[in-house]
This record gives sequence, structure tokens and C-alpha cells, in this order.
Amino acid sequence: MSDTDIIREEKKLGIHPAAIIENGAIIDSSVYIGAYAYIGPDVKIGEGSIIHHHATIEGNTEIGKGNEIFPYAIVGGKTHDLKYSGGMPGLKVGNHNVFREYTTIHAATDDGAFTVIGDNNVLLAYSHIAHDCRIGNNMIMSSHSALAGHVVVQDYVNIGWSVGVHQFCHLGAHCMIGACSKIVQSVLPFMLADGNPAVIRTFNKIGLERAGYSAEELEIVRFIYQTLYRKGLNRSQALGELQEYELSSSHLVKAVLNFVENADRGLV
Repeated sequence: MSDTDIIREEKKLGIHPAAIIENGAIIDSSVYIGAYAYIGPDVKIGEGSIIHHHATIEGNTEIGKGNEIFPYAIVGGKTHDLKYSGGMPGLKVGNHNVFREYTTIHAATDDGAFTVIGDNNVLLAYSHIAHDCRIGNNMIMSSHSALAGHVVVQDYVNIGWSVGVHQFCHLGAHCMIGACSKIVQSVLPFMLADGNPAVIRTFNKIGLERAGYSAEELEIVRFIYQTLYRKGLNRSQALGELQEYELSSSHLVKAVLNFVENADRGLV
């Protein structure tokens, strides 16, 4: 029995009589909703989710299966973007995410657009995801961190305590952002960024090892890191060397080259 199953058994599942559920909300019968939680009229919540007391889910928000939303979190709140002009922008959340206390996740800005969060992400207390962000899977976001609008986060990203990420930045897969860092440009996959403003310190060796990457793959990532950040090459020269690298067909090299093509704000 998982920890979540134990919680469900203890709670006996159901909707607390003091919960506020607006007419129109679509809630699976297996969902638990605690006292004084608020569920808006356009919300959909998938099976097995746990909404703790005093949590808020509002707006045009769709929550998948097995999510857990802790007290005082606000999920699906109206965008901060002053360009908002009405309509039904929304938020789509995948499966098995955890939103801890006081997290805030905002809907998109334009009518019909969505902020999107994937699966198995963990957002710790007071963290914020702004309008139109696109979050992949297995992100860990530490307390008091914030993603500004239109940020894109790939899979297995680790964001440290009190990190701020500028609008339109991209965070590459398996990158790690050190605590209190200021991110104003995109961070390449597999790298470790730290500082204010952040710089690339090294590649995320420990994170990649924990993710099961082989010694051979780690050597490829080491070569990518050294080529881009330690050989004194300008960006065009470094990318050219990666393209001519004998292992340029590796999925690791391809991931980095593809990322660079889409990093509109430049690279840390």
C-alpha cells in the first residue's frame, strides 16, 4: 500500500460537508475534498485526487488523476498578465503531482490558451508557476521559487530554494538550478546553473547518475560541457565542434543542439 493509499484509507474518501463545490464542477467519485476547500464551477478533477482543507481550485482548470493539493494552495487562478482581455483561458494538470502549501498556479492569458503541467511534479511551499508556462514531468521545485510567464521546463528539472526565472526562459531536461539563483536566460539540458545572475558551474553529474545515466553517457555530457563552457570558443565555434563530434548522433548531443535552436532568450 502506497503512502497515498494510506492517506485515502484514513480519510475514508468523500467530500467534507464544509467544502464549497460550485454547480458545474465535475469531480470523480473517488476524490477526497477537505473542509473549506473551494472548487469552482468550471473545474474538472480526476480520480484518486486529494484536495486538502482550505485549498482552492478555480477557473477553467482540469486536474488529472492522483494529484494532491495541500492547504491554501491556489490552482487555476487568474493570470497576472495585464494583457488579459477576457474569455476562457485555463490550466491543464496531468497526473500524480503534488502542490504543497500556498503554491500558486495561474491560468493562461489568451482565450482558449492553457498553462500546462505534466506528471509527477512536486512543488514545495510558496512556489509559483505563472501564466502560459509549460512544465514537463518529474520536476522538483523548491519553496519560494517562481517561474514567470511563458517559461518552458523540460523533464527531470530540479529547481532550488528561492529561484527566480525570467519570462520566456527554457530549462533543459535534467538541469539543476542552485538556491537563490536568478535565471535571465535559458539553461541547457544536463547543466548545473548557480548564482545571481546565474552562470553554468558544471554539468549535473549527480543528478544524471541518480537518473541511471551510464558512465559513457556522462562522458558525452562532460564533453558537451567542456566544449561550450571551458574551451574558450564562441557559441558558433562550440556548436560547430559539437556537430562534428564523433558521437554527434548521440541523443544527448541532439538534445542540446535542438534546445539551442529554440532558446529565444539566449543561454546562461
